[in-house]
Amino acid sequence: MPSGKKSREARRTESVKAPPPVRSVGGRGRQASPRALAIGGGIVAVIAVIIVLAVVLGGGSKGGGLPKNHAAVGSLANGLPGASQVESLFKGIPQNGTTLGSPFAPVTLTEFIDLQCPVCQEFETTIFPDFVTKYVRTGKVKVVMKPWAFIGPDSIRGQAATIAAAKQNKAFNFSENLYDNQGTENTGWLTDQMLYNIAVSVPGLKIDPLFAARSSASVKKAASDVDADATADKVNGTPTLYLNKSGAPLKYFGEGVPTESAFFAAIDALA
Repeated sequence: MPSGKKSREARRTESVKAPPPVRSVGGRGRQASPRALAIGGGIVAVIAVIIVLAVVLGGGSKGGGLPKNHAAVGSLANGLPGASQVESLFKGIPQNGTTLGSPFAPVTLTEFIDLQCPVCQEFETTIFPDFVTKYVRTGKVKVVMKPWAFIGPDSIRGQAATIAAAKQNKAFNFSENLYDNQGTENTGWLTDQMLYNIAVSVPGLKIDPLFAARSSASVKKAASDVDADATADKVNGTPTLYLNKSGAPLKYFGEGVPTESAFFAAIDALA
């Protein structure tokens, strides 16, 4: 399913290197001599011991694909371009899981987003910051994020990492940094290294717990719940927005990037 129009020209694209080709060997393979096999077995045993020691001394492998000597906690010192602006945008605004803003806000925006969707990127980087400043920071609107994965594998990886960040109440910081540095959809751009670059750009985000939580049962359950909500609400693309009085049933606002004037007028009519 296509995600929609291209992202804005200013979007930075993460280059992705193709894996080296696997060389195939034709013909009948040579048989190794007993002596060669013995030497090879000894080398394998030594390597196995080294790996075990590395795991034990390094505290295990729960971090998955984290780089060696990685930072334990995110900070602006390690931030990607735009990280300081993201920190300023959300600083002081309460976050609870995938909800941003005061729990007593009279209006709720529910957004179904895909983390590698270029149209979502346009909405999140052009309309969303002004919306947060004008309506969320002032307590008029709260946002419920529904991180959906429907474009491809990078969507699934982005969804899991964002839900994992929500466990530390940093989902909006994480997703905004991701959108600021989004790559081209369905190119495999959202690698473990890229996820680390994004996570380490969020001040206070604990890196090891984030990576460990991505494959946890609770994150998988949350992702499944979003899938079920998307089906129940007949969501066909992203971003899909619902705008309603808090506590009332969801009211469809639209799909795609709205004009700021129309979006803000709809909020003002509810507030």
